[in-house]
Order: sequence, then structure tokens, then C-alpha cells
Amino acid sequence: MRLFINGQERQAPALSTVAELTHWLQLPTFGSAVELNGEVIRRADHLGTPLKDGDRLEVVRLVGGG
Repeated sequence: MRLFINGQERQAPALSTVAELTHWLQLPTFGSAVELNGEVIRRADHLGTPLKDGDRLEVVRLVGGG
């Protein structure tokens, strides 16, 4: 599966949902956000949001510090 993540093309295993993507990327369950094709996906909707070849995603993580 070909995905564009944060502007970079990546080959991923056959991922069917945003939840599988977050697991594959090892994102923390708190402090991260996913945008799919220009739309922010609520965490509650990750499991039911399908992915398809060529999707464009922006993935951000909160970073603490000062």
C-alpha cells in the first residue's frame, strides 16, 4: 500500500483503517493527531475510518518541553 505521510511517500503493509496505521507507526494513544486527505480524524473514529492506496496523511505528536 502506498501512502503519503507528512509529505513523504511510504510503502506500508495492507492497512485497512487509521487505527491500524497508528499502531503501525507506534503512535502514542495520547498526544497525537491524524489528518486524512485534509480532514482531521477524531480518535473515536480511527477504527472505523478506512484507508486506501494513495491516501495523504499528516501525523503530528505533541512534544513537551520548555
